Amino acid sequence: MGLFSKAVDKRIAAYQRELIETHYREVDNMYRQVRGWRHDYRNHIQTMKAYAAVGDLDAIRRYLDLLDKDLTTVDTVLKTGNPVADAILNSKISLAKAKDIRVVADVQVPYRLKFSEIDLCCILGNLFDNAIEASVHLPEEQRVIRVYIDLRGSQLYISFTNLTAGKKLQKVNGRFRSTKGEGHGFGLVRIDAIVERLGGYLSRNSEDGAYTTEILLPQT
Repeated sequence: MGLFSKAVDKRIAAYQRELIETHYREVDNMYRQVRGWRHDYRNHIQTMKAYAAVGDLDAIRRYLDLLDKDLTTVDTVLKTGNPVADAILNSKISLAKAKDIRVVADVQVPYRLKFSEIDLCCILGNLFDNAIEASVHLPEEQRVIRVYIDLRGSQLYISFTNLTAGKKLQKVNGRFRSTKGEGHGFGLVRIDAIVERLGGYLSRNSEDGAYTTEILLPQT
């Protein structure tokens, strides 16, 4: 039993490292795009000045439309109050939009938390990845992820909800089965382990065509 537990712990640790590396690559790519756009800012201004000098207002409008579209792809859509939460959530929202998944978010996260940035990264990243994976199998009009995070007294409350295919998900060993296939259940295991270690509370519910995960984490 001890050898089995150690093997599972090693697989979970490897999964955690892979997850964190993936999240940081996504975030780094997003900020590279932002830095690139800012670097070109002077060139954009000079181009529009050239159009203005010859009175070509149509060209200016077309150029502004292109810039607006380009900036929209890298714009920070959430400002939560916490840099790590901003990075992870905005990165995942960008991925969701690329898959035609609408995200409705109401998020406020304290600048300083009582747990590590790695724990926050793992929890939010896993929750978002699971919601995205479940949503891509639905018709486009049903692809919606709702995220709510805020302080409730001395607890940080985290809630993720996504629609399902209409069927209540089945539990295996007390945990809802992952939709992502063999080996991907480690994300759920990792969330459970973090919440337990932090003395928090976790609830998963599959009812009325929706799947919801709620987490409470002490901040005192």
